[in-house]
Amino acid sequence: MQTDLMNELTSNKAVRLALVAVFALLALFLLVKTWDGAFGREAGDPYNTITVEGTGRATAVPDTARITFSVTESAANVADAQKQATEKIDAALKSVESLNVEEKDVKTLSYNVSPRYEYSQQAPCYPGTACPPIVSGNPKIVGYDVSQTVEVKVRDTSKAGDVLQALGSIGVQNISGPEFVVDDEDGVKAEARAEAIKNAQEKAKKLAKELGVHLGPIATFYENGPSYPMYDSYAGKGGSMMSAVAPEAPRLPVGEDESSVTVSITYEIR
Repeated sequence: MQTDLMNELTSNKAVRLALVAVFALLALFLLVKTWDGAFGREAGDPYNTITVEGTGRATAVPDTARITFSVTESAANVADAQKQATEKIDAALKSVESLNVEEKDVKTLSYNVSPRYEYSQQAPCYPGTACPPIVSGNPKIVGYDVSQTVEVKVRDTSKAGDVLQALGSIGVQNISGPEFVVDDEDGVKAEARAEAIKNAQEKAKKLAKELGVHLGPIATFYENGPSYPMYDSYAGKGGSMMSAVAPEAPRLPVGEDESSVTVSITYEIR
């Protein structure tokens, strides 16, 4: 009798434990479904989104002028052409350094040595006779050209005109620039990007309110930019070639550089 009672109690206890376990699992399942319905979604399930664009702009006064110049000399042999080119380049660099341009801001972009060819030949002329016509023949090397191209960064933009004047005074004729730029372009871009993101966020909040939905996490982000406007050569933005430099330092307005960044943000909505 006592044994049967113990077996019955044990059986009832096991049933109760099983029921408790079932109810606990059911409660956990319902909690997960409720949480997922309110805050998440099943993997692979489609979700609704809205996409907004924002544009940001940042301006900065250029603090650096880039000037490029080249020297080309010709001679009957390579050594003489190199010597002449080196002498003129040395004179140009000394004139630039005298304006407090640092050595780190002077860089050679290219150095070329190339032969000069003659493709026609003239037969000898003798007194009292007509000269024979010029005839084409095999190309013949008649000399060599040596050219060197140098880029100079002038960090004091007010001295850009003085650099052009100095180069022109020693006979440098192939000059490109100046191009006025902001040395820290990444900083200007970051400022424009921050404004673009803020603009997109404001648009998203306004649109969500009008639609009666709530913004969720960001699904995608895309950035397009930066873009820079074009400037005319008078303002020093074209990098046009100058065949000669005026005796006096030219007047070179610097203006402003503007960086524009556009971002596209896609939000999940609930």
